[in-house]
Amino acid sequence: MNILTINLAFSTLVFWIAAKLYVLPNLQDYEARAILLPILLLHSLRHLGLMFLTSGATYPGIPPQFTHPAAYGDLVTAVLAVIAIPAVATQARSAKLLVWLFNVVGSLDLIGAITLATVYNAAPFMGPAYWIPAFWVPALLVHSWIRRARCPLLAQSGHSTSEFRCPLFGGKADIGQTLLNVCF
Repeated sequence: MNILTINLAFSTLVFWIAAKLYVLPNLQDYEARAILLPILLLHSLRHLGLMFLTSGATYPGIPPQFTHPAAYGDLVTAVLAVIAIPAVATQARSAKLLVWLFNVVGSLDLIGAITLATVYNAAPFMGPAYWIPAFWVPALLVHSWIRRARCPLLAQSGHSTSEFRCPLFGGKADIGQTLLNVCF
């Protein structure tokens, strides 16, 4: 039995229940910026994934096929989140593109890290860094879902949907947007 998978799944369930009880019922009351800024701030802390590269935070033998992509993917995602924060806060024209880029890179990083940790059996070597996939990743997964869940509500909020849709798809819901499941 893979304990890490159970921890990841159960923690994700707990964060989803919390979101369902406390966040989603009030989501339509907030503009996209008010939701995105705390999410971007949270993801700005993904630099902590660099722990996978430090001895003492992990045990000897942790597969580098997992550690390097996971650590650097988290760092790139954190940098993209930090860059997007002032653009979102000031409602700059670049905000949509920056959030979209952050969303794509961050989602691919989470999917890749979960896959690589499983394929290369990284869990037994994670040591103190075990808390990242057991607690942090589920929180990020649920926040990513909230970020995406906000998009359908924008059309009902009186805002122009093209104002919030992915700029690379011209504000239209097409197959590319559906496949990537990103709204910004």
